[in-house]
Amino acid sequence: MRAAWQALRRDQSTVATRLRRACAEPGRERDLAVQAGKAALAAWVAWAVSGWWLHAPLAFVAPWVAVVLVESTVYRSIAHGLQQLAAIAVGTVVATAVGLLLNNTVAAMALVLPVVMLLGHWRRLGSQGIYAATGALFVLTYGSVTLATSAARLAEALFGAVVGIAVNALIRPPVYLRDTRAVLRDATDQAHDILRAVADGLAEGRWDAEEAGAWHERALRLYRLVEQAHASVDRSRESLRVNLRRRTGAAPLPGKGYYDAVMVLDHAAVHTAGVTRTVLEAAAEDRPAPRPHPELARRYARFLRQTAHTLHLYSHSRFAQASDEELREAVEELRGTLQELRRDLARSTTDDPDQVATYGALLAQAHRLADRLVTSVS
Repeated sequence: MRAAWQALRRDQSTVATRLRRACAEPGRERDLAVQAGKAALAAWVAWAVSGWWLHAPLAFVAPWVAVVLVESTVYRSIAHGLQQLAAIAVGTVVATAVGLLLNNTVAAMALVLPVVMLLGHWRRLGSQGIYAATGALFVLTYGSVTLATSAARLAEALFGAVVGIAVNALIRPPVYLRDTRAVLRDATDQAHDILRAVADGLAEGRWDAEEAGAWHERALRLYRLVEQAHASVDRSRESLRVNLRRRTGAAPLPGKGYYDAVMVLDHAAVHTAGVTRTVLEAAAEDRPAPRPHPELARRYARFLRQTAHTLHLYSHSRFAQASDEELREAVEELRGTLQELRRDLARSTTDDPDQVATYGALLAQAHRLADRLVTSVS
C-alpha cells in the first residue's frame, strides 16, 4: 500500500513538472497540451453545431469523429479522416442493407459483424478499418434501422471530420522540427560520451571485461536512438505537408542536412559498436584476443577523442546554427591523425600477427567513421 502511494505521488509530481514546463517554455509538453486543447475544442464545436444548434438526431457522432481526427500532423488528420469516413460508410451501408432485409437485430449482427470485420482489413482503409465495425454497430444497436437515420450518421461523421481537420489545420498546426533536433542532439551526445569513455579506458590501459561490456551495451543502445531520430525526421517532414505554417514561412522544411545527420549517426552507431566489440573481445577473460601495443592503444585513444569532439561540433553546426569553420578544422585534424595511425601500423615491430589483426580491426572502424564525417562536411 505504501509503495502504491509513493508511486502515485511520483506520478503526480511528474504531471506537475510537465504542466510547469508547458507553461514556462516551448517544448514537447506544450505541444501535447495544445493538441489536447484543440481536440477538446473540435469536439465542443462539433457538438455545439450539431447537437445544440441543429438538434441533429445523432449529434454524438460529430464530436466523436472530430476529437479523434485532431491527429499529430495535419496530413495525418486528412489521410485518416478520409479512411475513417470510408470505413464508417462501409459499415453503415452493409448494416443498413442487412438490417432492413432481416428486420432482426440479433440475426443482422451475426451476419454483418464478420463481414465488416473482414472489410476493415482492406489495405486502403489502413489503421482506420476498425471503424467499419463501429459504424455497423451504431446502425444496429441505436434505434430502428432506417435509411434516414443511416444517412444522418454519415452526415454527422462527415461534419465531425471537417471540424476536426479544420481545427488541426487552422489553429497552430503541429510542427516537430524542435523534437527532431532534440532527438538528433541526444543521439550525437550519446555517441560522443561512449567514444570518450572508450578513449579514456584505452589511454589508461584499462582492459576490464566488465567495463568493456558496459561500453558495448551502450553502443548497442545507440542504435535505438538512431532509429528514433530517423522516425522523428520522417514525422517532421510529414508535419509540414499541407501545413499553413510552412506556407507562411514560419517553419523551414527539414532538408538534406537532417538526413545527412541521421546517416552520420547511423555510421557512428555501427562503428562505435564495432570498436567496443573489438575492445570487449580483447578484454575478455576466458578467451582474450591479443591486445595492441600500449603506445598504439594510446594513439588510437587520441583518435577516438578527436572523433567524439568532431561529432560534438557536427551537432552544433547542424542544429545550433554554429560556424562550420571549427568543424572543418576538426575534420582535417581527424584525417591527419588517421594517417598517423596507418603509419603506426606499418611501422609496428610486433611479430604477433593476431595483435596486428586486433589493431587493424580497430583501425578499419576508425577509417569508415572518419570517411563518413569527411563526406558529410565536404
